[in-house]
Amino acid sequence: MDLSLFSHDYTARRLGKADVADVYSLCSKNSLYYQYCPPFVSEQSILDDMKALPPNKEMCDKYYIGYYKGEELIAVMDFIMAYPDERTGFIGFFMTAASVQNTGIGSSIIEDLCHYLAEIGLSYVRLGWVKGNPQAFQDVGSGFGLVQVKLGPAGDDVFLVGQVVLQHFLQGQELR
Repeated sequence: MDLSLFSHDYTARRLGKADVADVYSLCSKNSLYYQYCPPFVSEQSILDDMKALPPNKEMCDKYYIGYYKGEELIAVMDFIMAYPDERTGFIGFFMTAASVQNTGIGSSIIEDLCHYLAEIGLSYVRLGWVKGNPQAFQDVGSGFGLVQVKLGPAGDDVFLVGQVVLQHFLQGQELR
């Protein structure tokens, strides 16, 4: 995958250990998220997330990505390619900087990613969110055709999973 094609407006790159302080700075300013999905972020939890994988996946399938506007980290995404099946990408975590929330930047990033994934042949993108979190993607997801498809792991009704059909992005439909 070509990370430079993940966004038209922002620079996307893999994040690593050297970026943990910047990721912590972004995440720690989003305290509402951690009220719905504790515990509160720590540098160790970020390092753990950078390595966490779902069953039957390898590190080559994982993209822990930072989106930059110039030198400023404005969003973080944990993306797994070909999960839970070969036709689907999975966004397990997506957070924008508090300074850019409610500006359309998060939606723009997701839309650009969906366009790219459709172009490389994926059929779906799944996104997990915490039920009840007013900042969660489900509040804007209907603009992308996001439909809840299942409860989270082991029937957990707090963590929900939605799916977007990427064919709409190939057809050039305006989704927002």
